[in-house]
Amino acid sequence: MKKLLVIAGPTAVGKSDLGIRLAKELDGEVISGDSMQVYKNMDIGTAKVTKEEMEGVPHHLIDIKTFDEPFSVAEFQKRCSDILLDLEKRNKQPILVGGTGLYIQSITHGYQFSERPEDVSLRTDLEEQAAQHGNAYVHQKLYDVDPEAAKEIHPNNVRRVIRALEVFHVTGEPFSKQQVQKPTRPFLGIGLDLERERLYERINKRVDLMVEQGLIDEVRSLMSEGLRNQAAAQAIGYKEIISYLTGEYAKDEAIDQLKQNSRRYAKRQLTWFRNKMEMNWFDAGTEEKDVLFRQIKNFVEGNQV
Repeated sequence: MKKLLVIAGPTAVGKSDLGIRLAKELDGEVISGDSMQVYKNMDIGTAKVTKEEMEGVPHHLIDIKTFDEPFSVAEFQKRCSDILLDLEKRNKQPILVGGTGLYIQSITHGYQFSERPEDVSLRTDLEEQAAQHGNAYVHQKLYDVDPEAAKEIHPNNVRRVIRALEVFHVTGEPFSKQQVQKPTRPFLGIGLDLERERLYERINKRVDLMVEQGLIDEVRSLMSEGLRNQAAAQAIGYKEIISYLTGEYAKDEAIDQLKQNSRRYAKRQLTWFRNKMEMNWFDAGTEEKDVLFRQIKNFVEGNQV
């Protein structure tokens, strides 16, 4: 079995490009480790790699759901595991690329997701509390009983916050303790990082480019199909533009908010990968991209991936 190659790091740091170049060199295929790129037609706001940018490299777990279909880390783990088995049979190098830490770690650390009893009445009550008092209100409830889970789940991910509270209520055990935390699959982690000012500048430019490419029209079209009432509407890149299109923010305010939220997300991503996974870090700010690529390629080949 080929060792899994993981390419991770903050948004806009260059993960997708690196994954494609390594796949071409190592006879590999890319598996997306991004929780939002699974959704069809949510392209610009998720910075989804285009067919042209793929350069013929097969990509998996992109465009497999409509935004009104649920998708969970447990489903990601099952689908990804099946793909890894297929790649092993075909002797292809698996390259898991993305920035959703929990999804990636569910593969490298073999999280176990058991079928847990549900409490629909509790869930409904918490949903009403979130609607009445705000997301932070129910997130604080989670923090009170399971601070580790609260640190890992963003307050705006209301569905997951409520699910964690439901699991605690039904089982009496913290949600954060019901997963296997030790690495169970051999992997080589490549982390891309960038000096903070340069990373934030790159994020800001990416947002401007998204707007130029038609992000507002993309969100408007998705809203006409019902996006606003779905969990996917809380994704960074969509919730801010929805706020503009519904009159909550002026256009410039919404774009500034999107940039700020993206920068904050990048910071959380770095914290996750630095604290929770064994990564080998490379400076993505190297002026010559080919130099950086050769460094990483030599490192990967030297570690028998």
